[in-house]
Amino acid sequence: MTPKQILDSFSETLMQDERILSAQERALVANLLHHAKTAAAANSETQQAVRAVIASAIGETVAQRAFAVLGGSIVERILESSSLPGSESASAQTEFTITAGPPNPQPEPPGVKRPTKEPQHPGHTPTHKPHETPAPSQPQHPGSSPQKAPSPPAPQPQHPGGSITKTTVTGSIAATAERPEVLKANYVVLDEFLAPQELESLMRFTQEHEAEFQASEVYSASAEKGVINYDHRRSRVLMELGEQEEMILARVKSVLPAVLEKLGMDNFTITGMEAQITASNDGDFFRLHDDNGSEGVSARHLTFVYFFHREPRQFEGGELRIHDAHLKDGFYVSDGSYETVLPHQNRIVLFPCELQHEITPVKCPSQRFADSRFTLNGWLRR
Repeated sequence: MTPKQILDSFSETLMQDERILSAQERALVANLLHHAKTAAAANSETQQAVRAVIASAIGETVAQRAFAVLGGSIVERILESSSLPGSESASAQTEFTITAGPPNPQPEPPGVKRPTKEPQHPGHTPTHKPHETPAPSQPQHPGSSPQKAPSPPAPQPQHPGGSITKTTVTGSIAATAERPEVLKANYVVLDEFLAPQELESLMRFTQEHEAEFQASEVYSASAEKGVINYDHRRSRVLMELGEQEEMILARVKSVLPAVLEKLGMDNFTITGMEAQITASNDGDFFRLHDDNGSEGVSARHLTFVYFFHREPRQFEGGELRIHDAHLKDGFYVSDGSYETVLPHQNRIVLFPCELQHEITPVKCPSQRFADSRFTLNGWLRR
């Protein structure tokens, strides 16, 4: 298979499916591939250089999307128009996968990672320790003015125009007979989830709307209205996301079938979606909770948390801990063991809403809004 055939086959497969690339992205890829083809024609020494061009032009992000949408069929499409022997198809099909936690003791492919019990593996660190020692803080990032974190326990007034997020404090109120006795930490992690231009747009949108962020609320299974409770949660949220909400929903939908399969969940019809951007600054946290434990949010079925932040990162902590739990008196309570997902740039984690989870305290010495731990998090309803 010549370099030109590799490029033609791969680009045609991706460019013909609108679920994988938007119109703007297809135009960008077409331009890059055009230049790559020109270079390949001028120098046909090896295919290695051409494959490097493919990796830089299309990248793991797009390839991961393609595999999530098309599965093994993307490999079949490429091989149908090539002269590669069938023996190479097996290795090609395993290049892009979606992995789930808890982890298995095996190496992971590039682009998608999951936790491992081995401490030397970067990314996620499953642990059963009740406390973690925070890493040393990083130097302050210049260029923005300091922002004071909320001062508990005095409540803050609501920001005009827009609702406050409501998240449950206690366990699920669904009928006990319909729920398993034990819930294990079960989640899927995807790295490099958004394209670079999408991440840049999201960060710019977040910074431009700093004044619209509001204090987070929580409410229990019996509460009708949310309240500010700094003993349980401290952060700020933005509820009106505009095109950013449409973007994240499209990306989540594109990987949903593969994610549900890894989680062992049945496919479901999405009846609605909630999304918000959460900013967690110095001292912010969210204690143990689930996401669908009251009547108002009982339709929530799948939680997603997308991590992003300013580079270089100016905070420590803010880890997502997903707990093993069991039923006690009609509510799920933690077993004391949990899996930890670190807030790495451009990473998303998805898990069932009934799982008990928490956010460890954030340490952000500068206290600047721009240096916060940001997430675009939300829930799919059924």
